[in-house]
Amino acid sequence: MRAKAAQRRRFGYRRLGIVLRREGWADNHKRVFRIYQEEGLQVKRRIKKRTTKWRGEKPAAAQRPNQRWSLDFMSDQLADGRRFRLLNVVDDFTRECLAVEVDTSLTGQRVTRVLERLRALRGLPERLVSDNGPEFTGQAVDSWAYQHGVHWQFIEPGKPVQNAYVESFNGKFRDECLNEHWFEQLEQARVIVEEWRRDYNEERPHSSLGQRTPREFALAAAAPSGAGGEEGLNNNNQQEYKPGQDSPKLLSNQWGQVNETSTKHSDRKSQIHQFNQQQFIAW
Repeated sequence: MRAKAAQRRRFGYRRLGIVLRREGWADNHKRVFRIYQEEGLQVKRRIKKRTTKWRGEKPAAAQRPNQRWSLDFMSDQLADGRRFRLLNVVDDFTRECLAVEVDTSLTGQRVTRVLERLRALRGLPERLVSDNGPEFTGQAVDSWAYQHGVHWQFIEPGKPVQNAYVESFNGKFRDECLNEHWFEQLEQARVIVEEWRRDYNEERPHSSLGQRTPREFALAAAAPSGAGGEEGLNNNNQQEYKPGQDSPKLLSNQWGQVNETSTKHSDRKSQIHQFNQQQFIAW
């Protein structure tokens, strides 16, 4: 058994037992397993160590276009069952989908090529945010970010909500594009995905942008005066008055009337209480 295990170093006791029985061994699998353990021939599993580069910092919200981009991977399959992957790049401020790379294999070097293409079109952001996937934590991406002076920020493992913008985009992309088409060839998938990306940026209204498209919002934010850049956005820290609502002055007057009514009611209760006390003393 030791000789066979030396020849077939990745065989477990079951396969070694089959090989031995072919050569005339009559022992059952239980005895083979016992000898296998006594000789210390157990196969060690090759577990690839996953690299985590989260540095304890949580991504801050973007305040202007091209300040922060988010990246994430998705996967789908063709009609013949072959899997392919998609790399999504999103501007967190304007919600624009900058690129969707489609291929059967997307490595760290492929990620840098996509970013180089975007750099030629619109420059590079101050920060890039992604999860701790091996494509993002590899040497190719790390070296590229260092050479171009881009701060690559990793989210906390198991916390995809810290990369919420691209995760939200992934949900819309899956529901409105990937689940709506049957891809027969990879090139067909590339064409359909690119058409949907353009429609998403230029035609599809976005609820968090005041029902404007990402392209319209990006143009308004890039205007010299900045007019319209923040118009229509929901802000939980500010009270918004719309036509037909009470003005702050009217609300103040109503509050004063309520206080006056409350004071009169309190005085009336005090008078009734004093009268009851006098009646009790007289009794």
